[in-house]
Amino acid sequence: MKKITQFTLAALLAAPVTIGSLSLPASVSAASASPVVPSATQTSKATTPQTPSVYTESAADYAQFLQTKYGIQLPQQLTKGDFIQAIAAIIGTNSAADSTEEAGDSQTQAPAFTDLSSGDSSYDAAITLHNNGILSGTEVRASDTLSIYAAVFIAVKAAGFKELAYTYPEEKTKQALTKLGISPNRVQGQAAQELAAAIDTGLVPESLYPALRKGGAASTDFANILLGRVLTSQGKYKHEIGRSGDADIYSKLYAAYRTADLIEAPELREIVDQALRNDLVTGYNLKDSRFDSNFIDELTLTYGHDDIKHAVQLIGLLRSEGIDADVQFQPKTSAFIYLKEWGEPKETPDYKVTQIENGNYIAYAKEYDIQFEFNNTADKARFNDIILKYAKKNSDDASALIYASWWQPLYYSPTAVQGYPVISNNKIALGNYYAQSFSLKENAKGIQEGFRKLAPDADITSYNFWVDQPFFNYLNGESE
Repeated sequence: MKKITQFTLAALLAAPVTIGSLSLPASVSAASASPVVPSATQTSKATTPQTPSVYTESAADYAQFLQTKYGIQLPQQLTKGDFIQAIAAIIGTNSAADSTEEAGDSQTQAPAFTDLSSGDSSYDAAITLHNNGILSGTEVRASDTLSIYAAVFIAVKAAGFKELAYTYPEEKTKQALTKLGISPNRVQGQAAQELAAAIDTGLVPESLYPALRKGGAASTDFANILLGRVLTSQGKYKHEIGRSGDADIYSKLYAAYRTADLIEAPELREIVDQALRNDLVTGYNLKDSRFDSNFIDELTLTYGHDDIKHAVQLIGLLRSEGIDADVQFQPKTSAFIYLKEWGEPKETPDYKVTQIENGNYIAYAKEYDIQFEFNNTADKARFNDIILKYAKKNSDDASALIYASWWQPLYYSPTAVQGYPVISNNKIALGNYYAQSFSLKENAKGIQEGFRKLAPDADITSYNFWVDQPFFNYLNGESE
């Protein structure tokens, strides 16, 4: 007969309510998902290495991200206007470049373009770039074929490196151009400074050096790489600590975990703690949206746990199975009702309790989510089989599992995965912080309404996503 642990008891107690999560030592906990907006995107990256290796984002990777996140799909025959529109979509109205004081009143005035009128497709984008100090002068030449050098000159300013570029003395500029392999006489003045800064900052990677030496029209791949590097320079590309195949990924995981503390968010916690007292939910998570990965939904899974050694072994497991993926670490605090009959709780820096009116406690435990973006949907689908075989506990004396495997491991997807049931995430946000509690779909409306009564001015949402079968069983009150 299976030993009854605090976790299995908690699961049984949750069964009549079937709401949220009870996060106890060696148990599962509720975790976050981003609102799902299905899109028709590519379902694999440009390369699918069979063994982990150093990964460099390709033109196809950037193109996929641009299409998914911004709806940008460049034509094969690129004009300068096409590139200007893409840059404007990326920088929006809060560009790193728009902090320059020299923009002055131009940020509120439309320039008098000599070759663009308000009815032209590139007009609004050109104004955005002009007001952000990226375009100067009144002639845009939007219908011209996009040249390699024009693309770089626009990109270096859109990336926020203009001021840096203009600090370059002649000798430093010459050194950078020599690194590129072109004569300093080929590009002069500020243009040379901008090109030198693009090289030194990595805005232009070495893979583009041959195209720069050749000159001429910019290819779609060239433009997509530049756009991707602009996104990266502005912090708008994927947010990650590394790749699972990186040599230093384990050090980065430990560093991320060590520097993560229990999330306080007192104003938000007061609301959801009351939800616990009211039996509206049986548990919730606190997270910080500033750790969102910005990964592509179709390729992303989120995995929750509380032991960092488990995460390190999980990365090693994926590597041993030939799976490489982007990795983002997200701090998480899990809150749940700790029953007084379980004995006096012992506090640590990573585990705190607050006693409530009925003698029970609300416990707060340090946990984490790891988000993976796989190279393709096949690897994402294969993750389930790997976990069930090597990281899913099925008996008390289970062996051949990675460290601290759970009875009900928790991982989920914002898009459909075959074999994954659908549940709901009930989310309440104040500023950067948000609390969430997972539930069966039929209970989501009641939780959302309960949150709204507790905090009518908060940002409250409820949406569906796809979760692994063992966690779905847990929400239904099953102990395995």
